Order: sequence, then structure tokens, then C-alpha cells
Amino acid sequence: MYDLSKGADWLNQWLNGWCAPWVTTVIECVLIGVVLLLAYALLALFYIYFERKVCAAFQCRLGPNRVGPAGIFQSVADMFKILIKELISLKYTDKFLFALAPYLVIIASMLCFAVLPWGNGLQIIDFNIGIFFLVAVSSIGVLGILLAGWSSNNKFTLIGALRSGAQMVSYELSIGLSVITMVAFAGSMSITDICMAQKDVWFIVSGHIPAIIAFIIYIIAGTAETNRGPFDLPEAESELTAGYHTEYSGIHFGFFYLAEYLNLFIVSGVATLLFFGGWMPLHIPGWEGFNQVMDYIPSLIWFIGKAILLSFVIIWFKWTFPRLRIDQLLHLEWKYLLPINLANLVLMVIVICYGLHF
Repeated sequence: MYDLSKGADWLNQWLNGWCAPWVTTVIECVLIGVVLLLAYALLALFYIYFERKVCAAFQCRLGPNRVGPAGIFQSVADMFKILIKELISLKYTDKFLFALAPYLVIIASMLCFAVLPWGNGLQIIDFNIGIFFLVAVSSIGVLGILLAGWSSNNKFTLIGALRSGAQMVSYELSIGLSVITMVAFAGSMSITDICMAQKDVWFIVSGHIPAIIAFIIYIIAGTAETNRGPFDLPEAESELTAGYHTEYSGIHFGFFYLAEYLNLFIVSGVATLLFFGGWMPLHIPGWEGFNQVMDYIPSLIWFIGKAILLSFVIIWFKWTFPRLRIDQLLHLEWKYLLPINLANLVLMVIVICYGLHF
């Protein structure tokens, strides 16, 4: 299996041969930042195009097909349009908080982005409480949404922000319990340890019934956490214009737009890490020839491919199910998902204690 950390080690040694250690550290930090921003932008453009094409297929139409071959440059054109749009200054808003809110949303998704295990040796932050860090920083985004709704001084944005706060805080419980269930099964909060524990069999298989239940709840809660349909009550167009970002324009609106799609990738990436082996290839015990062929596929392709496939499932939800009412949305969490999750955590502990897993 390709170990991508060797390239990083070579670059570090080469820089140390030419520069002082502190200069090497600065250069490496700048390079990591540039690569992260580039990956962030490219993934966002891909996801915008991807969802438009999937939506079009579900609605029996073509989707983007004019700007570039098969419309592949439509997202790029939209990006330039957002960049040159005027930033409208509103008179009765809290200007500081109004400007701060989109940056909080972007910072939250960027911090999560940095923890994801992109490949074998291709991880920016790797420490023994990686999952805890990821869950903690992912909760910063709701602060940006609440600030955006309140600082806009608009009743529609405020209602959208309150809905989003109630929804995200509620469904964070189900996401957290699903994560805890799989952390208990892995026996570690280190992202590398969780990946390495799945080198032979992915957790979705070895954890059998509790892992499958945790995965289903995680996907449902993750869809709600990213404010995507059928859980898009915070920005319900028929009721709230555009929800909490109604008053935003230009690049500030673009930040919310980008964060929504990148949060979709992050939710899918965490599901890939916890249930489908992260960057680990598909291995079937006893099929040595098949396993060797799978090992030739780079780990980066494994991780991104699994994440995109899970993202397709979440997009499928949006264009299949009608939007829920806010009371139905909260009833689903507090009356069904949360009790099932608590019982499933106990079931997973029983499976671990009595060695009932594969």
C-alpha cells in the first residue's frame, strides 16, 4: 500500500537542508494552508456540479450543459459571479457580528477538513483524541448561523437561525452517540488507530447489527446537521425567503454556500472513517489475490471515492423526500433516534464485552 508520508518526510528533510528549522516550519504551514484552500475550493466546485447533475437525473432533465463540455465549467462561472458581486451594507444590522458570522462557519468546516484521514500518511493533524477534536470543532458552525440570523435584524433570518440552532443542537446528540458507539468498538479516539483497525474488515461488517444501526442513524442525523433536505427547515424558501442568510450577498453568501457543500463532504468523510475503513481498501478474508489488487489503488482514491458515494446517498435523500415540518423534525430526533441510539450503544458494549463481533 502506498505510504504518502514518505513524500512529506522527503520535503521536510530537503527544506531542513536549505533553511533554518523555524523557516522550514513556516514554509510547511503555508504549503499546507494553500493545499487545504485549493482542495476546499475544488471540492466545493465539484459538489455543486455533482448535485446539479444528480438533481437533474432525478427530475428527468439534463442539468448544466452549456458552459464547457457537459456544463463542467458552470460552477466555475458561478464562483466568479459570486466573487464580483457587491457586498450590500444594511443600515440596521450589527455590522461586526454580521461580517463575522460567515467566517465562523468557514473556520469550523476548515478545522474539520484538516483532521480527515485523506490517505495513508496524508493527514494534517493526528493525535490521540482526533475524533473528540473533530466533534468539538464541528459544533462551532452553529454559532455562525445563530449570529447571522440575529445580527441581520430580520424576522425571517431570526426564525431561520432559531430553527437551525434547535435542529443542529438536537441532531448533534445522535451524531455524537453514533460516533461514541464506533469509538467504543474501535477502542481508540485516534483517527489513525481507527483506520488501522479496519485493515482486514471494515467496521460496518465486523460490528454487524450495532454498527449498521449506528450508520443509519448517523446518515440521517448528518443530513439534518448539514441543513439539507428533507431537513432544510432553517432555509425553507416557501416560508423564510432564504432563512438565516437572506440578507447576505457576494462573497459572504458564497461562504455559507461553500460551507454547506463542504459540510456534506465532511459528514460523508467521517462516515467513511468510522464505518467503511477510511482510506483502507476493500479486503475480503481469504481472497488474497483480490486483496492485493485492491492494495494497488491509491489510498487517496479510496477515501475520496467512498466519501463521494456516501454524499450521493445524502443528495438522494434531498431529491426524494418532501420537507418535514419543524415539529416532525424534532419528534424524529427526541422520540425515535435518540432512544434507539442509547439502546444501540448498550448493545455495542454487550457485543464488545462478550466478543460477539467478527
